[in-house]
Amino acid sequence: MNRKFAVVALLLVMCSSWALAQENVIDEVVWVVGDEAILKSEVEEARMNALYEGRRFDRDPYCVIPEEIAVQKLFLHQAELDSIEVPESEVVQRVDYMTNMYINNIGSKEKMEEYFNKTSSQIRETLRENAREGLKVQKMQQKLVGDIKVTPAEVRRYFKDLPQDSIPYIPTQVEVQIITQQPRVPLEEIEDVKRRLREYTDRVVKGETSFSTLARLYSEDRESAIHGGELPFYGKGQLDQAFANVAFNLQDPNKVSKIVESEFGYHIIQLIEKRGERIKVRHILVKPHIPEDAIVASNARLDSIADDIRNGKFSFEAAAAMLSHDKDTRNNHGLMPNPNTNTSKFEMQELPPEIAKVVDKMKVGEISEAFTMIPQRTGKEVCVIVKLKSRINGHKATISEDYQNLKEIVMEKRREQLLDKWIREKQKHTYVRIKEEWRKNCAFKYPGWVRE
Repeated sequence: MNRKFAVVALLLVMCSSWALAQENVIDEVVWVVGDEAILKSEVEEARMNALYEGRRFDRDPYCVIPEEIAVQKLFLHQAELDSIEVPESEVVQRVDYMTNMYINNIGSKEKMEEYFNKTSSQIRETLRENAREGLKVQKMQQKLVGDIKVTPAEVRRYFKDLPQDSIPYIPTQVEVQIITQQPRVPLEEIEDVKRRLREYTDRVVKGETSFSTLARLYSEDRESAIHGGELPFYGKGQLDQAFANVAFNLQDPNKVSKIVESEFGYHIIQLIEKRGERIKVRHILVKPHIPEDAIVASNARLDSIADDIRNGKFSFEAAAAMLSHDKDTRNNHGLMPNPNTNTSKFEMQELPPEIAKVVDKMKVGEISEAFTMIPQRTGKEVCVIVKLKSRINGHKATISEDYQNLKEIVMEKRREQLLDKWIREKQKHTYVRIKEEWRKNCAFKYPGWVRE
């Protein structure tokens, strides 16, 4: 399902985001759909979020927004009837996506926290349930539309009938290959980190202080440190494998784990609670300091690798498979995957900013000089070289170059037609009440809300 279709399903996530910055809203029920109320605050939150997103309304937003929320409630109600469930891993992934989107739009994690007047952990917790509902809506829509198929003839006919000014514009897209090197951390630095963690363990075991207090003071996972090192409930597959293996073997909440190394750094862990296949723990993370000379050495090694590739000693693909430390790309010829589209193509704003800045000036086939970046997922500085594998400049769609894009547009229209028909039918069997001042002068997209 493409991004445009998913945006509709994620309205519930977006509608709640302004609430992160709002603490005192005088509320009232403005719509009732089935046994669900739509509050004035929900509408106001969505309106303010729309302003933040730069959305323009062709009708009164106080007519458009509550109707959109009402439609989502129809899908949620059907999802409950059909027992639609969303795996926790998908919720976490969506919260990550939303958080990253805010950080990219606002400028930094610190600015995001200032904007919403909440910590990153509090922002993520607020988004969690809304992400779950948004994903439920999306899965319900997928179930309702099923597997839509269109023929090449239908796509050609659609494109042939489009007015010239309606032909879609395809933004510039790039494919990027990457090789990373993790700078070598001196053994004495690792030993110092372990010494500190053993000291924290001893203080907890001796009863001198609590694990949560030490986490607040010393853990470098600042999001969890604010909450005494507590993490949400996770399944084993959602955690770093080494971390999960230790955490899921803990039995006694009064004990502290051995030191465990993960891709994020070094941890000690304390069990809080187990619920079936999920676990809640607190942890203290300490990251070894990377000295400047180690970064210089890694960059020099990558520059040497890049020179060897340019001189034909081996290919970028072979170097990525043999030498790259990036586990997500080394088995795929170094090709970066776009998690938003499940393809290898990125629009420039979808790339990590450090990579986008470099790629923007490159020619196809060119290999960059080494540079450093801090991946948002791990927060650990890495050294990088990239190759621009392909670039398709922005252009108006053509049937020969952009068949897949046009095919998706036709399929999207089919989905919209099917969902439109379902909504109109569902309206007939759903109790709806709208306050008089919230329906007068409103030309609703689906007139069935108002029954005289």
